[in-house]
Amino acid sequence: MSEAEFPLVLDRNNPASLSAQLVGQLRGAILSGILQPDQTLPATRRLAGELGVSRGVVVRAFEQLAGEGFLESNGAGGTRITVRPDIQDRRPETKTYGSAPVTGELIDLTPGRPSGAPFADRDWRAAWKGVLSGRGNTQLPPALGTPALRQAIAKHLAISRGLAVNAEDIIVTGGTSDALQLVVAMLSNHAGRRPRILVEDPGYPTARRVMAAAGADVLTLPVDEDGLRSSQLEALTAVPEAVLITPSHQYPLGGRMPVRERLGLLKWARQQGVLVLEDDYDSEFRHNRMPLPAVASLPTNAEVVLLGTFSKNLSPWLRCGYLVARGEAGQALKTLREDLDTPVSGVLQAALASYIEKGGLSRHIARARREYSHRRAILISRLSACRHLDVDALDGGLHAVIRFDRPDAKDVTAQALQQGVRVVPLAGYYAERAASNGLVIGYGAVSDLQLAHALTVIVGLISPDDQRTS
Repeated sequence: MSEAEFPLVLDRNNPASLSAQLVGQLRGAILSGILQPDQTLPATRRLAGELGVSRGVVVRAFEQLAGEGFLESNGAGGTRITVRPDIQDRRPETKTYGSAPVTGELIDLTPGRPSGAPFADRDWRAAWKGVLSGRGNTQLPPALGTPALRQAIAKHLAISRGLAVNAEDIIVTGGTSDALQLVVAMLSNHAGRRPRILVEDPGYPTARRVMAAAGADVLTLPVDEDGLRSSQLEALTAVPEAVLITPSHQYPLGGRMPVRERLGLLKWARQQGVLVLEDDYDSEFRHNRMPLPAVASLPTNAEVVLLGTFSKNLSPWLRCGYLVARGEAGQALKTLREDLDTPVSGVLQAALASYIEKGGLSRHIARARREYSHRRAILISRLSACRHLDVDALDGGLHAVIRFDRPDAKDVTAQALQQGVRVVPLAGYYAERAASNGLVIGYGAVSDLQLAHALTVIVGLISPDDQRTS
């Protein structure tokens, strides 16, 4: 095996950390074919000396790339570049985009994508190893979820959300889409017709699509960044069977529903017999304000079902989530789930239960919160000086909303893609009302270096004058 030779330059004035810069340059060189499979990298101590940085900077970079599948440590044999099926046949790309490095990679700022770090987490790997090394189970997993996972989720919610629930209140689901299908089926059985479900506009497009496909009549209510208002509900002429809300971090506008409006919603729901569906999708990632209590934790006689997911705090690749369901609605959902059986494998449930119970999830969330906060700071620093745009949705979560008058966001999206950056127009989140012009920027799954470069591209397309003076 030959030793790889590749020029590396780290910039201490760059807002990205030295490790992130090193990761970005090595990843790009591997993806573009400059560094080839089975080549070895210099020893961490030697490379650190050549770059003039501490050995820890290089070790952290190598560990992240190893977790992503780009590198493999062979002890005394050194660290080699691995053969990955998705990159081994790639050839170097020569197309350049302005001042961007010749990496050939797409920087994907699609919202809703968290960091892939959990899969490189020692605790996560240990949880899987423990499950797979044990005696295999020949029984079907319980329809409502394994007792261990339901108990672990209940404990986690008590710590992270201050939500006191019993394990019996938990239904393990195959993610939010599966949970919504289950809810629609339950409401259909109860109503004897297509259930009407009220959603926020703008809101989560996948939720609208899934519920409509499952047989619901999806109605929309125009909202601002703080979500719907109880006065809007009281003015409705047709009362729905359920209302879906994102009170902790309105998706995608990013505000949070005031406590007064939450209490007004619960009062209206109790009087009208409406089921409240609380999508608590990313409440664990708050950056500058403490989260408000979950609607499901407030004292009420209204029926509230909380939808939780591991897609944001771990990965959507797992396709695992949960419902917190009590009362008559909870019993109906449990009965239906038992009839349909669980969509989540017992192996995954066992590994996830072990990971949560041993503190792996809490440690990962703490690390991820610091990581996302740093990227948020990069985003604020880069965009705050731009006179022609407004930045919102930064109190929590993994995305930001950028609004501007012109040019058209769809044109910006197309031009950014040509320059190797994928972004999403804000208009795609609107259902019926007139859409605002802007972009939704996800910063969870990219490196600091990638984010800084992507923002340079975006600012150059929206506000070239700011680009020249920054």
